Amino acid sequence: MVSAVQKVFSNYATFSGRASRSEYWWWFLALLIFMLILGVLDAFVIAPLLGFQAGDENAGQPLSLLASLAVLLPNLAVGARRLHDTDRSGWWLLIGLIPLIGFLILIYFFVQPSDAEANRFGEAPSWPPSI
Repeated sequence: MVSAVQKVFSNYATFSGRASRSEYWWWFLALLIFMLILGVLDAFVIAPLLGFQAGDENAGQPLSLLASLAVLLPNLAVGARRLHDTDRSGWWLLIGLIPLIGFLILIYFFVQPSDAEANRFGEAPSWPPSI
């Protein structure tokens, strides 16, 4: 998981190249865990500091908001590279804007196996990455 996060952050806004299936899904898991932890911290630490009751939904989530903004570009970039790995354009990410159906189509694309050979987006990625 650590090497996937390092690889994604080392390619912070790199939309070219390819990302393996395992790199993408390890990144997704790490991000999910990180955002859950920040959500708990927002609810039970930050909210009382801001004068709200712990877990009050009106307190906002400042840590989660800042973290979401910080990982927006790397998240889009690794998604585009993952689509490249299945020989699809990164523009397919825009299909996620279609409610429900777009999300399901993207999940289907992301779980597809990688092209074993080089494709128009580059050589097949190696895993674990060498950073």
